[in-house]
Parts: sequence; structure tokens; C-alpha cells
Amino acid sequence: MYKFVFFIPEEYKENMKKSLFEAGAGKYENYDMCSFEVKGTGQFRPLTGSDPFLGKTGEMETVAEYRIEMLCSAEYIENVVEILLKEHPYEEPAYEIYKVYDKRIFQN
Repeated sequence: MYKFVFFIPEEYKENMKKSLFEAGAGKYENYDMCSFEVKGTGQFRPLTGSDPFLGKTGEMETVAEYRIEMLCSAEYIENVVEILLKEHPYEEPAYEIYKVYDKRIFQN
């Protein structure tokens, strides 16, 4: 099991969550469409050669974004990442993947 985390502007988050849920993210035991989100401010500066969705090359940009977290089983994680990269509005979306250990590893 993995925790999949990504950052996205508010106006794109619901469509992205829907696509990722359909791809298998957000499932845990008898639940689906599970996620956590928190609003914050992202910051970046596009460098020469970039094609930024927001901002201008060489100028720092800030944007209101959401951090979205979802559980994702190993069988779906590669496809989930591919969908994020395909559908996210940013040229280089920020995302993270963490290994999550299930409670059963503590049982003897």
C-alpha cells in the first residue's frame, strides 16, 4: 500500500480526484473515494526552457493549491501516476509516494 500525495490548483482538484479514484486510488478495505486535502500556497520560478501553465520565465510565482493525499494499492500506483502526469495542468506536477504499512504487520 502507498500514500499518493499531489498538489493542484482548486479549480482542477475535483476532476483530478475523480480520475484518480476511477483508476483505483482512494480505496481502503470496505471504503473507496477516500482522500485528505488541505489548502496552502505553492511557490515556484519557471526557468529558461520551461513552458509554465502559470507565471513567467524567470519570475517567482505563488498560487493557492491543495495538497491531496490518497491511499493506493501497489497494483494501481503506476497507472495513477501516469494519469496525474497526463491530466494535471502543470508542466511538472509535484507529487510524492510513500510506502504505508498495514496494521497487520504488527500481528503475530
